[in-house]
Amino acid sequence: RTHTVTVLFILTCALVYITLLEETPQDTTYNTKRGIVASILVFLCFGVTQAKDGPFTRPHPAYWRFWLCVTVVYELFLIFILFQTVHDGRQFMKYIDPKLGVPLPERDYGGNCLIYDPGNNTDPFHNIWDKMDGFVPAHFLGWYIKTLMIRDWWMCMIISVMFEFLEYSLEHQLPNFSECWWDHWIMDVLVCNGLGIYCGMKTLAWLSMKPYQWQGLWNIPTYKGKIKRIAFQFTPYSWVKFEWKPASNLRRWLAVLGIIFMFLLAELNTFYLKFVLWMPPEHYLVLLRLVFFVNVGGVAMREIYDFMDDPKFHKKLGQQAWLVAAITVTEFLIVVKYDPNTIMLPIPFFIMECWLLGILLIFIWTLWRFFIRQKWTIKQGVHWDMATLYQKGQSPDLPQFHFLQIWFVTKTQIADIQSTN
Repeated sequence: RTHTVTVLFILTCALVYITLLEETPQDTTYNTKRGIVASILVFLCFGVTQAKDGPFTRPHPAYWRFWLCVTVVYELFLIFILFQTVHDGRQFMKYIDPKLGVPLPERDYGGNCLIYDPGNNTDPFHNIWDKMDGFVPAHFLGWYIKTLMIRDWWMCMIISVMFEFLEYSLEHQLPNFSECWWDHWIMDVLVCNGLGIYCGMKTLAWLSMKPYQWQGLWNIPTYKGKIKRIAFQFTPYSWVKFEWKPASNLRRWLAVLGIIFMFLLAELNTFYLKFVLWMPPEHYLVLLRLVFFVNVGGVAMREIYDFMDDPKFHKKLGQQAWLVAAITVTEFLIVVKYDPNTIMLPIPFFIMECWLLGILLIFIWTLWRFFIRQKWTIKQGVHWDMATLYQKGQSPDLPQFHFLQIWFVTKTQIADIQSTN
C-alpha cells in the first residue's frame, strides 16, 4: 500500500503550518536553501506514492521508488552544474558546504614502495601499515556489493583488473592514481577486491539455494519466527540468476562490453569529480554519492539484464538503468568541461600502444566470433547435410555444377550401368 491520501494529508498540513504559523526569516540565502529542499521533498513525496514500481519489491516498493526519485534529483543537479561556468560551479558548492569551493592541497602519493624498509628500525613494515586506512574496508565492501549487482565472477574480476590498468594509465593526470605495485595488485586486486568478490559469490550461492516461501508475519506463532521473518524482509522476494553468456550472440557481447565500459567510467568519475569540484576524499558528499550508487546500481543491473535477456517482453530499457547511464555520462561531461587540461594531458606512447592493441584484439575477436566463424560454421553444416542426403540416396537440391551434385550424378550413372550389365 502506498498510502497516497495519508501522504498528501501530512504534506498539506506541513505546508499550511509553514504558511500560516511560521514567520519567514529575513535571510535570502537561508530561504533559498529551504525553498529548494522543500521542493525536493515535495517531489520525493509525489514519487514515492505515484512513481512506477521497478523489479525489486523488498524491503518495500516505496523504498525503491524513493531512490528512483533521488536519481532524478541528482541528474537535474548535475545538469545545473554542467550549465554553469567553472568558477560559478565550484563556488556553488559553498551553498552546500561553506568549506568547499577552495583548491585542494597537494598530497604525496606513491612515495616509498618498499614492503620491508631496512632503514626504519622502529617499524620496517610501516609502508604497509600506512596503507591500512579506511579505504581498505571500503574496497572490500564496495566489491562485495558490486558482486551482488553483477552476479558474475568473471565480469567482476575483469572490471577489477581493468580499473588497476586504468590507474596505471592515468596516474599522469591524477596524482592519487600513483600507487605502489603491491598496493595495486596485492592490496587491491587480491586482498580487498578479491576477498569482496569471493564473499559476494558465496552470498549469491546462498541466495540462489535459499527457499523463497513467504508467510504473513501475524501467521507465525513464535516470537523467534517473527523476528526471523522481519530479518528476511530485507532479502529478495525471489531470485534470478544472471547468465550473461557474452559469447552466445553479438547482442549479448556488445551489452557486456557496454556494462564493463560504463562501470569503469563511473569508477573514474568518482576520482575525477572530486578533483575538478575541489571536494576532499573524506567529504560526506563523496560518501553520499557512493551510497547513492549502492542503492540504484542493483536495480539498474537487473533492468539491463532483463532488457538484454528477454527483449520481446522487455521492449525498452528500464527507468533506473536509463537514469544511471545518463548520470554517468553527465558526470563525465562535467569533468571534461571543468578541467579539460587535465583530461587532455597526453597518455605516454607505450601505454597508448597497449590500449590500442587491446582494442584491436577485441575488434578482431568480435569479427571472428560473430561473423567469420559463424558463416564458416553454417557452411560446414550445409556440407554435412548434403553428405547425409547422399548417404540416404537422396539428391540434394544444389546448383548444377556443385561438386557434390556432380559426385552424386556420377555415382548414380555408374550404379545404373552396373545394374544394366
